[in-house]
Amino acid sequence: MSRRSAGLVGVWAEMQRQQQRQREAEARQQREAARQARSHQRRAAQEYREYRQAEARRRTEEIEARVATLRGLLGAGCQAPAFRADSLLRAEVIPPFDPGALAWPVRMPEQSQYQAQGGWTASRRAQAEAEARARFEQAWYAAQAAEAERLRRLAAAQQEYERSTEAQRSEVRRHNAGVSEVVAGVRRGEPDAVVEYFSAALYSSTAWPEGFPRQVSAAFDPAARQLVLDWEMPAYDVVPEARSVRYVPAQDQDKETARPVTQRRALYREVLAQSVLLVLRQLFAADEHGILDSVALNGFVDAPDPATGRQSHIFLATVMAARSDFTGLHLEQVDPVSCLTDALRGQIATRPDQLTAVRPSRRPQDVGDRVVTHGGDEEPDLFEMDPIAFESLVADLFRAMGMEAVTTQRSNDGGVDVDATDPTPIRGGKIVVQVKRYRNTVPPTAVRDLYGTVQDRGANKGVLVTTSAFGPSAHTFARGKPLELISGGELVDLLHRHGLRGRLGEGGRPAPARTAPSGPADPAGDDHNILGMTWSGSVALDVCALVCRGSRVLSEEHFVFFNNPRTPDGSVCAVPAQAPDKAAIRVSFDALPREADRFVLVAAIDPEVNPDADLSGFTDACIRLLDPARTELGRLEVSDGRSGETALVLGSFRHRANGDWDFVLGGKGYARGLEELLRDYGVEVE
Repeated sequence: MSRRSAGLVGVWAEMQRQQQRQREAEARQQREAARQARSHQRRAAQEYREYRQAEARRRTEEIEARVATLRGLLGAGCQAPAFRADSLLRAEVIPPFDPGALAWPVRMPEQSQYQAQGGWTASRRAQAEAEARARFEQAWYAAQAAEAERLRRLAAAQQEYERSTEAQRSEVRRHNAGVSEVVAGVRRGEPDAVVEYFSAALYSSTAWPEGFPRQVSAAFDPAARQLVLDWEMPAYDVVPEARSVRYVPAQDQDKETARPVTQRRALYREVLAQSVLLVLRQLFAADEHGILDSVALNGFVDAPDPATGRQSHIFLATVMAARSDFTGLHLEQVDPVSCLTDALRGQIATRPDQLTAVRPSRRPQDVGDRVVTHGGDEEPDLFEMDPIAFESLVADLFRAMGMEAVTTQRSNDGGVDVDATDPTPIRGGKIVVQVKRYRNTVPPTAVRDLYGTVQDRGANKGVLVTTSAFGPSAHTFARGKPLELISGGELVDLLHRHGLRGRLGEGGRPAPARTAPSGPADPAGDDHNILGMTWSGSVALDVCALVCRGSRVLSEEHFVFFNNPRTPDGSVCAVPAQAPDKAAIRVSFDALPREADRFVLVAAIDPEVNPDADLSGFTDACIRLLDPARTELGRLEVSDGRSGETALVLGSFRHRANGDWDFVLGGKGYARGLEELLRDYGVEVE
């Protein structure tokens, strides 16, 4: 019994050992599987981290490449070839005629291929030969018909080819003739041709990075030989907001390191400056005919106005560059911002990221010979509209701008044509609107009357809308008061911007507000201003005036000074000054010659009274704008004189396309006196 029992125990023990070994083997398999799973997970996690890190590096490299492209914009653009009109010409490359399968004649059947079949007897043989001849003749006639059809189709294809190629040649010749016509027009200085040519130069450029805008509005002033254009600039988001990207494994996400605001703003200003310089470079390089003496360039972005929230053109850079100044620059080596602001005396917004605008020196709309127009012949002429319909249109405009507006009754309206309410908090409120459908300049009395109406009604603002323009007296009176003056050109622009229609006369241009006078201007009327000059110091000066077109005086008779006290038409004349003024000029802006677009005031040392003096004693100077009764309407500050200079441009009134005359501060001095200054304006001095 004992041995049998031991045997059972051994069997049982062996079974236990086998089960134990099996469990251990399974445990080892599970541990190995777990180890392999962990190893796989580690490899997958490592590969995932490496992938995400690689993606972060790729994004960082893209950002750095984009920034490098922006920094090198001007350098890369200077390497691009200059635009030439020849690049627009098309070659008369006509592919040869390809008839295809029609080139191959139809193969004619051979009689030897049509043998008699059968015919053991004489009669059967004759019948078989007749059948063979019939098959041959049928095939031959079919082949002849097919060949005739091929020849017909070949002739038709040849005729179509000749017609098509002649049309292509005609199109190429018309295109090339059009290019040649534009080039000939550029040589002759025709404004339309000049604008078309230089617009093509900008649009065909390959120097701009992908995504940069290309919107241009241009005009050419042939008298000044100046191209004036507005060019769209890239928005602030062209500069990457992020400086770098890195992957954070703990959070399993990419983290962007922000570019400092000052660095991003500085780079954006640099991009704007490079863009301005590059446009100038492309224009002057494309001017193979030497038609441009200067370029007035305004760079804008199309963005919501921070003040109104409405989409508009906000100008961030402006420059008026002379060819002589620009061609001496080494653009590959300059600091773009310093070059624009110092070497070319341009302007660029100090905070372009916040859309702080600069004031353009000259706009395409300011060019009298080539005014940028709005609308077409299908639009209503505002001059010809019914007065009630015109007032309703103005009310519609105010409503389109987000205000509440109603037209008033025709009687007992207190001089108000439209009552409007701006619901904008804080700066909104009640607005009274007067509408003047004039062709001549609105007199300053209308602006004074509107101001009285605003005060009587307790309104927040008064708006005077006209189809003509306002003179300097009106603008000066409105300055600093809750008044807004909207001229005809501005009205048309607002109408189109808000989906309404309207034009001013034929072709959409404002009707001329000035007419050639038949005699001297009446000093007693309300059609002139007195410009009184006052300054500190005892230096004796001659204050003179020039009636100009661009930078050239119309004639020597339009230079008003002590030996020529008036222009031939009497629109400008020197008058006795009354204290506190030391000199005075009377000017009737509406009566100036139609071709005049500038009225320039200059001052020079009187060589007979102060032969050894200079303009260092010319300080605290200003121009007092007076009405015919010599009531002061406002003051225009002018630059002080400088040591070593004996003549100075005080400033100029410039005639805008909308009919207004705006004052532009001068400041250019001359060491060799009035003679040197006059030569700049085309006056021959003996």
